[in-house]
Amino acid sequence: MFRKYLFLSVLSFFSFISVKAEKVFDFSTTCQLAYQQISSLKLNAGEQLLQQARKENPDNLIPEMLESYIDFYVLFFNEDQSEYDKRFEHFAERLEKIEEGPETSPFYNYCRTVVYMQKACVEIKFGRQWSAGWSFRKAFSLIKENKKDYPAFQLNNMIYGPMQVAAGTIPPGYKWLASIFGIKGSIKDGMALMQQFLNSNDAMAKLFFNEASFYYCYILFYVQNQQEEVFQFISQRKLDVVNNHLLAYMAANLAINNKKTEYAKNVILNRNQSPEYLNIAVWDFEMAYVKMHHLETAEAIQYFQRFFNKFKGKFYVKDAYEKLSWCYYLQGNVAAAENARKQVLEKGSQMTDADKQASKDAKEAGWPNLLLLKVRLLNDGGYNTEALGLLNGKSSNNFEKPEEKLEFAYRVGRIYDDIGRDSEAVKMYLFAIKLGQNRTEYYAARAALQIGWIYERQGKKDAAIKFYTQCMDMKDHDYKDSLDQKAKAGIARCEGT
Repeated sequence: MFRKYLFLSVLSFFSFISVKAEKVFDFSTTCQLAYQQISSLKLNAGEQLLQQARKENPDNLIPEMLESYIDFYVLFFNEDQSEYDKRFEHFAERLEKIEEGPETSPFYNYCRTVVYMQKACVEIKFGRQWSAGWSFRKAFSLIKENKKDYPAFQLNNMIYGPMQVAAGTIPPGYKWLASIFGIKGSIKDGMALMQQFLNSNDAMAKLFFNEASFYYCYILFYVQNQQEEVFQFISQRKLDVVNNHLLAYMAANLAINNKKTEYAKNVILNRNQSPEYLNIAVWDFEMAYVKMHHLETAEAIQYFQRFFNKFKGKFYVKDAYEKLSWCYYLQGNVAAAENARKQVLEKGSQMTDADKQASKDAKEAGWPNLLLLKVRLLNDGGYNTEALGLLNGKSSNNFEKPEEKLEFAYRVGRIYDDIGRDSEAVKMYLFAIKLGQNRTEYYAARAALQIGWIYERQGKKDAAIKFYTQCMDMKDHDYKDSLDQKAKAGIARCEGT
């Protein structure tokens, strides 16, 4: 009897080992459907499909990676601390489960890469920059290894490409940190990998096309400085900015940053507004900017207030309160403007350049020149005819303060730049550099960057590099990190690296 019991126990043990060893990475039809729902931000529908996939095959580990997307989107977009407390540990738990899978599968390190990358992004959002650096380093090393071991596995390119670009654009001031983390990249190589993925007929490349397009458009916009090409890509590739909220967010966000206010407004208003999608405050944030950029201050104030009522996070909160204060200031409501500026000092964080700038402005307690503020907002919205109309007959002599003379030169340069009057733009930018190269305002450094862009566009790469370098050489000014990163990317483009 004892021997029989022992035999059954041993048999049971080996059966358990056998079951554990049979974990698989199967991107089944149900998993594919789940991924499509999740990447459109229809998270509840995606979760239901993941539950179905687990029933179909309890040993399948792909649902672990896909469920990580759900936690990532919830935490990344809403930045809710209570959700963070519930969800963040899931990243470590899923990594443990994924590591039970067969190491001989290209999905083994790929899935781990995705989870580490998502973990890094969430850590940045919640102020854990050092930990995020290590998570990014782990993701970078895993996908690099996977690319070496499985060169034909197309999904590698979707992740390794953007990481290569990101590593290749680290500003000079952070090179020491990149060295510690052992991260080195190439913009040229990264772009080639992404383009290869987007043009591939591989089944996984087709499935992940929308996500890859999201990365590609942001890098094309901010690193390659090819803004118009982004919107051509959206149109030519027929990206669904109605039923895919991730793509709708991307299109609206990039349009606002490219002064295509009407385009952004149409995307936001025409998106599928079914309650099936993840409820995010960013739509109110973006609509506030849409309204503000056309000086529709009353509606902008309403959208900013809706954003503050919904949003639980800290990114761009100081910036948003500063913009709210400007709206009240433009209305002549100084008391409300002062109260909004007080919130700049009390709310949010200083993790972004925009938030740092808003905090600095609030501490200085001054108000922008009313005319120049209107011109700035109209130009930022792409309403250059109206902006030029406000400046008609004006020169730097109409402004008393040195910082206002500087801003006037820069603003006129930006308007000329936007409407294709390159020589006049360069003239005004050079004047701005002369006035501001030793000041802390960002106008001179940004003017040098803009001249670099103009010359690069004209094929004058040596001249472009000269002004990109001048931008990076200016010290102690606002937005230095982000401007240095743009200038470094410009030099890399001109040198073909």
